[in-house]
Amino acid sequence: MKTREVTFLLVSLVLAAVVGGLVGDIIGSFLPEGAVKTLFEKAISIGFRPLTVELYAISFTIGLMVTINFVSILFLIVVLLYFRWWFL
Repeated sequence: MKTREVTFLLVSLVLAAVVGGLVGDIIGSFLPEGAVKTLFEKAISIGFRPLTVELYAISFTIGLMVTINFVSILFLIVVLLYFRWWFL
């Protein structure tokens, strides 16, 4: 696989996760209370909370948190299927 294709895949996956999360939150906000609203609004957070180290003149903050919901997973699957169809 070419480096350009790998870069395109990684950028596409990140954008799919972000846009999918946003779409899921927007759709979930308009739905009435129930199981479907829970499905769209429920999100799983993976990672660790920011850790801040403060020295006298410098402070460092390290952290990484990824939040995934149902729609972002659907968007990731669609991107992977598209990539497989287009490049293989």
